Amino acid sequence: MTTFILITTLISLLLIVHVYIGYPVVLKILTLITPKRKVLIDEDFIPEVSLLISCYNEVDVLEEKIQNSLAIDYPKEKLTIIIISDGSDDGTDDIAKNHESDGIKLIRQEGRLGKTSAINLAMETVTSEIVVFSDANAMYEPDAIKKLVRNFVDERVGYVVGAALYTDGKTSSAAASEDIYWKYELALKTMESNLHSVVGGDGAIYAIRKNLFITLDAKDINDFVNPLQIIEQGYRGVFEPQAICLEETAGDFSKEAKRKQRIVNRSFRGLMKVKAVLNPFKFGFFSFEVISHKLLRWLMPVFIVLFAVGSIYLGYQQFELFKTTSVLGILFLWLAQIGFLKAEQTSISKIFFIPYYFLMVNYYSLMGVITALAGNIQVTWSSPRTDVESASKLTTNLVLGLIAINAVLFKIFTDLLL
Repeated sequence: MTTFILITTLISLLLIVHVYIGYPVVLKILTLITPKRKVLIDEDFIPEVSLLISCYNEVDVLEEKIQNSLAIDYPKEKLTIIIISDGSDDGTDDIAKNHESDGIKLIRQEGRLGKTSAINLAMETVTSEIVVFSDANAMYEPDAIKKLVRNFVDERVGYVVGAALYTDGKTSSAAASEDIYWKYELALKTMESNLHSVVGGDGAIYAIRKNLFITLDAKDINDFVNPLQIIEQGYRGVFEPQAICLEETAGDFSKEAKRKQRIVNRSFRGLMKVKAVLNPFKFGFFSFEVISHKLLRWLMPVFIVLFAVGSIYLGYQQFELFKTTSVLGILFLWLAQIGFLKAEQTSISKIFFIPYYFLMVNYYSLMGVITALAGNIQVTWSSPRTDVESASKLTTNLVLGLIAINAVLFKIFTDLLL
């Protein structure tokens, strides 16, 4: 029994280390020892482009987005700007209609059927060679579209992902957590692109060849499933760091966490739909990227729990290493709880908010996987900017639960130290 638990615990630890540290290290080594997958680019390549902007009740930011889109440095006769409204009822459509004379097109989807259904509807009308997908709160640098499309002169490239940068990374601890995480993600995207292909798109800024678009199921998350389908068709996906858009984080721990739950919920289902990309014999390094960057990370909460439980058991069996890991793990949990209690404060020390952010994200990732396996897929979405739920709302049950958990943790902590 002890041997089995020891092996399980060590495997869980190795997977945890691989996902967060080993994967980027291996990526870096592979990019150094294998030929770089270069992409042909041509600054003079100016194909016809459609910019699709997805909206649901975006009255607060749509005017700014339209002005930003009209200011894009791209030949006006070759750029079509389309606002896709998923049954908005707050005046979003009126703003779009006010700019018809500027060439802005509005496509309204009646009812609330979700972003993916709205994109399917819009794609039926698109005739351009290249399609760029964006969100209403993502503000493009003037040359962003030029930087995206220059990569499509390479016939092997099927999609191009730009760099979404956060403008509010220092305004709150929640925003700072997301900013740190996103800088880590951008580094991974760069190495993945050099090795084979960047894993997935980014709803704020990514482009595809129109002829590679396959009509999606309403439950699909378009900026993950669509790129996987393009890879399955034999094309590459590249990261273009100079195609920049700026946006704000949700600015609140619970809003960011629930957004991630929705993303994982739909992405997990999407990967199961296009699971052929997990076959390394057919897709090579890309399969390694998908498994390490996405699948194992979504399952990380399982590995963390197995490692935590195994460490405590082995600690009680007098394994000194696991006594240490258990004590450190309990200290980490206590720091995360302080971060939770201080979550509404604008500024929190990193020693508190990083543990809290880490555990919160992994918890909601697990919830996303569980709900996906249960067949409960979140089709519609709301901007996290309008979600007013508090991150640290305390209830009687929660307080009692924390007291009970901490009593157990304290008992284990003292047992292992003595």
